Amino acid sequence: MKLRSTFQSIISLHQRELPLDLQDRKMQLPLDGGRIVTVTGIRRCGKSSLLGLTINRLLEAGVPKERILYVGFDDERFLSMTPDNFDELLQAYREMYPTTSLQDVYMFFDEIQLVSGWELFVLRVYKNYCKHIFITGSTAKMLSEEIASALRGWPDEYREYPLSFEEYLSFKEIEADKYSEEGKAMMASAFRDYCDEGGFPEVVRAQTKSEKVKILQSYFNTMLFRDMIEHYHIGASVSVVRYFLKRVMNNLTKPTSVNNIYNDLKSQGLKVAKDSLYLWLDYACNIFLFRKVQRYTKSMVKQSSSPAKYYMADIALRNAVLLPESEDAGKALENIVYLNLERSLGEEDQISYFYEQKECDFVVQRGERVSELVQVCWTLNEENMEREVGGLLAASTITNCKQCKIITFCQQQTIEREGIRIEVLPIWAQ
Repeated sequence: MKLRSTFQSIISLHQRELPLDLQDRKMQLPLDGGRIVTVTGIRRCGKSSLLGLTINRLLEAGVPKERILYVGFDDERFLSMTPDNFDELLQAYREMYPTTSLQDVYMFFDEIQLVSGWELFVLRVYKNYCKHIFITGSTAKMLSEEIASALRGWPDEYREYPLSFEEYLSFKEIEADKYSEEGKAMMASAFRDYCDEGGFPEVVRAQTKSEKVKILQSYFNTMLFRDMIEHYHIGASVSVVRYFLKRVMNNLTKPTSVNNIYNDLKSQGLKVAKDSLYLWLDYACNIFLFRKVQRYTKSMVKQSSSPAKYYMADIALRNAVLLPESEDAGKALENIVYLNLERSLGEEDQISYFYEQKECDFVVQRGERVSELVQVCWTLNEENMEREVGGLLAASTITNCKQCKIITFCQQQTIEREGIRIEVLPIWAQ
């Protein structure tokens, strides 16, 4: 009964707070798709707010507050909750609204993966009671493994990210005409700030730089301890895992050799199995800290033997963990371009990098077809022109793709080479 009353107080409190005062995000969830809606993404990127925005839209559409059931399972009162306790949740709601059918209720379960057995509960509720279920989680395992096996194709999957630059401008209430000289200057200034602050909403709203850094460091520590070491039962010392993650962060935009890091750790007298390092990388990707990009090649053997590149879920998170270096502006730009590309991917699409003597940063495949080749550099000049253009032309020859771009900080022009038109664009025109 105690847990039931806890559920009732949480449901009632949330309903009294509706509608929620939230900043709009670009992505919107379907209201009545008839399928389980799942939202994943890195911690603190705005998944809970996305649920709140969906609730606001339901209220605007005429759904009464009483038909909104919201529970955030990251509440410390649910730390000892077991799968059997889920029935208490349904009973708590029935007691509050005995005349309301569960099939008319919109159920929102935030960070539900924190309770083991959640997937069986969600599937049972979906099959027997309610077709309006929205759930969030901060691990890729929640979607790729548990939902695939337990929910058997019922969910529609959505991934939320920290703020894009477009959303950042909206949060900062910056309106600029990107076609005017004054507007371009405003965009350039705002983008530099975006590189420093990143896109976590709480960080963007923080007032001072020291406060922003402190928040970001706390995010990283939570991911390190709770999401990786505790969740995956890593037996190695915290300092070794932290050092490994920082080495991968430091190698941003370049292929990462796990073997080199392993030899470095070994030379320092730190004992860790090489296979463990590969597992740690998988875990870091599972919690969305890193995004993995493999080499483009038609040979599966070459692809599996080539080192992958790893990008950050948010560039400011890297800056808060590492001491910034002079070359970080270019790395930040490339990381942001990657995230922009990933946001646009469909289920069958993928991004890889090209390396065959010459390099191309991103090969974008839409289904089986290479649709776009993208290079990234902060400033295109005489010193790097041949390298950047040459990489695009080499990749174009191998992939037969003629759609080529170079994304820069603020330049815009068109280059014609070997019958291929290359568009040079500023980041905000991507």
